[in-house]
Amino acid sequence: MADLDALLRDFADECAELERIVTLPPADWSKPTPAPGWSIAHQIGHLAWTDEVATMAAADADGFAKLLEQAAPKAFTFVDEAAEEAATTPSAELLDRWRRGRDALIEALRAVPHGTKLPWFGPPMSAASMVSARIMETFAHGQDIVDALGLTRTPTARLRTVAHIGVRTRNFAYSVRGKTAPAEEFRVELTAPDDGVWAWGPEDAAQRVTGQALDFCLLVTQRRHRDDLALEAVGADAAEWLTIAQAFAGPTGAGRAAGQFD
Repeated sequence: MADLDALLRDFADECAELERIVTLPPADWSKPTPAPGWSIAHQIGHLAWTDEVATMAAADADGFAKLLEQAAPKAFTFVDEAAEEAATTPSAELLDRWRRGRDALIEALRAVPHGTKLPWFGPPMSAASMVSARIMETFAHGQDIVDALGLTRTPTARLRTVAHIGVRTRNFAYSVRGKTAPAEEFRVELTAPDDGVWAWGPEDAAQRVTGQALDFCLLVTQRRHRDDLALEAVGADAAEWLTIAQAFAGPTGAGRAAGQFD
């Protein structure tokens, strides 16, 4: 069973690390990121808005249901609209909004009764699954920001949550593309930042994926192209999965071009 308190601490730490990175002169917030049309301000605005919506899902189910009804006709364009609106906010105000929003989300998720499923844009999820998704998204959009700034981040054990979502969403990656997922489970073995091994799936599985945890996390969040990562696949199905893996909800992403960050 997932340790909610530990996940909430990891979420707070992931956000705090990114906040240190975006403590920048206001002009730098307009720098473009690898996400087409999105500046650093768009990235932080998206995180702030999504944390606020997640708080609503945890603390105000009726309010979230109304939001979902309003958003339905727009497919997923409402996500871009929210980021565009947030990006017009002065950087200091947007940073404060993001900070207050994530603090509110942590408190809201901590208060969710055990066993409660929270509504979301996809299937309902537990509080632990919700904060796990927020860790994954903060990592992914944070990667866009550090790429825009020409920085690198030291991998941490928080990547395990991102990798876990990447493994768990294997079948989703197929279904969102109208494909049928393989019936057999894959074995995924990743080298953790401390050189330990994180593993999922049967030890004797014929189809396997191995490599660095960071590379796998960059792949499943579509922040790096498959060809630019040192991941090994055994089996045709496992190799195909690495070309379509997607840890995030919504339509298929365009990802990043091969060699974009050489």
